[in-house]
Amino acid sequence: MLTDIEIAQAASLRPIAEVAAAVGVPAVALEPYGKTKAKVHLDWLAQQPIRPSARMILVTAISPTPPGEGKTTTTVGLGDGLRHLGKNAMICLREPSLGPVFGMKGGAAGGGHAQVVPMEDINLHFTGDFNAIGLANNLLAALIDNHIHHGNALGIDVRRVTWRRVVDMNDRALRDITVALGGPGNGYPREDGFDIVVASEIMAIFCLATDLDDMKERLGRIVIGYTRDKEPVYACDLNVEGAMTVLLKDALAPNLVQTLEGTPAFVHGGPFANIAHGCNSVIATVGALRLADYVVTEAGFGADLGAEKFIDITCRSAGLRPSAAVIVATVRALKHHGGASGDDLTTENLDALKAGLVNLERHITNVRDLYGVPAVVSINKFLTDPHAEIDLLRTHVESMNVPIVLASHWADGGVGAADLASVVVEICDADERPPDAGHHSFVYPDDASLWEKIEAVATTIYGASEVTADSKVRARLRELTTEGYGHLPVCIAKTQYSFSTDPSLLGAPSGHSMNIREVRLAAGAGFVVVVCGDIMTMPGLPRVPSSERIDVVDGQVVGLF
Repeated sequence: MLTDIEIAQAASLRPIAEVAAAVGVPAVALEPYGKTKAKVHLDWLAQQPIRPSARMILVTAISPTPPGEGKTTTTVGLGDGLRHLGKNAMICLREPSLGPVFGMKGGAAGGGHAQVVPMEDINLHFTGDFNAIGLANNLLAALIDNHIHHGNALGIDVRRVTWRRVVDMNDRALRDITVALGGPGNGYPREDGFDIVVASEIMAIFCLATDLDDMKERLGRIVIGYTRDKEPVYACDLNVEGAMTVLLKDALAPNLVQTLEGTPAFVHGGPFANIAHGCNSVIATVGALRLADYVVTEAGFGADLGAEKFIDITCRSAGLRPSAAVIVATVRALKHHGGASGDDLTTENLDALKAGLVNLERHITNVRDLYGVPAVVSINKFLTDPHAEIDLLRTHVESMNVPIVLASHWADGGVGAADLASVVVEICDADERPPDAGHHSFVYPDDASLWEKIEAVATTIYGASEVTADSKVRARLRELTTEGYGHLPVCIAKTQYSFSTDPSLLGAPSGHSMNIREVRLAAGAGFVVVVCGDIMTMPGLPRVPSSERIDVVDGQVVGLF
């Protein structure tokens, strides 16, 4: 059996100008990065109106498991399936981070015969967007310390600098560091730390900005720290937002690539859903709605994280709404949630499947009833899946009055997702409201307090019975409200593996306690980050990282996935 990278390397890719022309993008609006990828000029894209016929489909999933679910693969397969039916469709995906690529996940461009290509480029340096985001972030960090070194006219309290440096690699040694050692010429020593690029506020701003001017204004709103009187200091106080915008201006144009079957795809931006808001850029999503009738977009990890943040943060901020949501699952992943051994997920085990169905059930309820989005369940079918398990799964989902479709896009490409595409088209065509009409079913209202917003997500989405926090965290929430940030949505950083903050609690745990460890303001992005449990904004590498399998052999990259 061919690996993902071998399938991708064997593919014949269309020139990117041909891919662009299929959705009406002229060659003059392209900035090519080689033969098979390009950026679409922002000025041209902004001149195109959102198509009244456009409908947006959100792809989400059950809680992730080691066996995998295939959310990105389904996103790609569904896009190809829609094109197979003759529909004008596009895909919107996040860019992979080098941390997971070389860490524990490997590539993130889909899999099998449902991939975006050029797979190697997308998974590695691509068009340099992440480098630009990291440089903009660290330019601000450098200018903060430079300002303090040269007299500190703003009166920044070095004990209250909140801005952290970033790098696009999992490096636990950089979580907490001390900077400016070595004498007076190197500045004033202080505690600092690194986050991974995909957890940074710059990444969130990049993905939520509607245009260049909006991004610049958001960059200026960043709170970098506080004075001794606890007054906020903004990035605009350092006159840095212009220079940061210069670093980011080219990156802000969305990246156009294609699937193995030639379906146009925007791959742009990449915040993690477990530690950030987990959606590709608003510019890419809105751009696709200007070009295609059906836009398939993906939110990271399970629906408790990615879909919730897509609705409560992205849709709220951008005035968008999905017409349908696809919840991806596999039989083996559901059995894992039901307690089956990781070494025995291909053997028929109806009891484990029954026990694990509660995870899918809660995600369905959340998406349909709390997010207010019509749901369809897509099952990635494996040849080893026992028929009795498929029958049980189908019966259970249908009893909830939710469509369920078996899809084989991993093996068969777009034709394997044609049935899924047909169901999605039926749901979308029944939706009479355009995608920019705005979503109205949120987990919490704008005027709820920050604590009430956290409680709403924890109790209604996660099934928690309570939210706990020490006096320092509670005081910080009160301070943010006093500073005028109480109206912002909350972005909860927690483990992706469970509805709870304990990754070992599988299925659909209820009655658990969600502890808030830290609260961070992301004023430029427009949300408050709530860090829970043991989740880290700078992950570490596993005992055996994926990098050990990645190499170049006879000029070909191997082991990427």
